[in-house]
Amino acid sequence: MPTAPTPDAPITWKLRQIMATSGMFNTTDLIDPLRDQGVQLSREQIYRLVTKTPERLNVEVLAALCRILDCTPNDLIEIPQVQVQRPRRAAGAAQHTGLVVTESPRVWWRL
Repeated sequence: MPTAPTPDAPITWKLRQIMATSGMFNTTDLIDPLRDQGVQLSREQIYRLVTKTPERLNVEVLAALCRILDCTPNDLIEIPQVQVQRPRRAAGAAQHTGLVVTESPRVWWRL
């Protein structure tokens, strides 16, 4: 199951799901293929890589995962659309820019 995005991790990390579709069901299934790609990670590092959304990801590790699993970075990482809520205003009301000019025209304040 993909790791759902949170405020700390605004992506969905789908490594476990992609591994399953490739017939890899244990985190240790990645040890030898990663080593064959020249990536040396401990069992603990691979476990965290598979079970948690990474905060940082080395490009070489990402490339190795893509080669091993025959996928693209877009298959592994999903970036959900963030819905921005804009304040409502009355129909026909002037739009407020949030900028206020003080006595000196060179000084601007943002509300």
